[in-house]
Amino acid sequence: MENRFERTQLLLGEEAMKILKKSRVAVFGIGGVGGYTVEALARSGIGEIDIIDSDTVSLSNINRQIIATSQTIGMAKVDAFESRIKAISPDIAVNRHNCFYLPENADRFDFTQYDYVVDAVDTVKAKLQLVLQAKAADVPIISSMGAGNKLDATAFSVDDIYNTSVCPLARVMRRELKKLGVKRLKVVYSKEPPAKPVYDEGKRIKTVGSAAFVTGVAGMILSGEVIKDLITK
Repeated sequence: MENRFERTQLLLGEEAMKILKKSRVAVFGIGGVGGYTVEALARSGIGEIDIIDSDTVSLSNINRQIIATSQTIGMAKVDAFESRIKAISPDIAVNRHNCFYLPENADRFDFTQYDYVVDAVDTVKAKLQLVLQAKAADVPIISSMGAGNKLDATAFSVDDIYNTSVCPLARVMRRELKKLGVKRLKVVYSKEPPAKPVYDEGKRIKTVGSAAFVTGVAGMILSGEVIKDLITK
């Protein structure tokens, strides 16, 4: 009998698909990187997904965020993504959290309910708290390092944070995690040196440049690691 995940089952097997269906994954940050992670998780048969983000879809998101279209501009990202996930598979349980994760509201999230946590947020403060909370709950976590100002989608690697190089965000995370006594963290990072944005009329802006073919690859790598880890643990 035909089912929406039969092509994945041909690769992973029936037992693996049962594991994925029973799994609950939380994705913190559903923008350029995390959005593609959610997309791939939903299309891979994950049974329950928590999506955490406080942003609304804007016109400037269209170049790289899978949820951003002319039809979704102005919508809360969690609302737009819930509709998309349900369109992919109505049976997926979706838990929306329309907020930005910070140490101040970390107690709203019970990490013991999750089988895996994906960190795709932007700030170091939030990333560190996610790692600490996941470690305290003994839940696996994978973190995305910097994908902005990058053009080479082939430069991403999966490694422990203490084996990373080049990436400025990874450098900061290494230093801060060492202070906190965190001995390991699985990350996706790029070995490509950040490009310098092209400024219009010589004006300097703080916003980083981003490209869909880079952020999307980072998000897909994150999802692949989650799937692999869930079915082999």
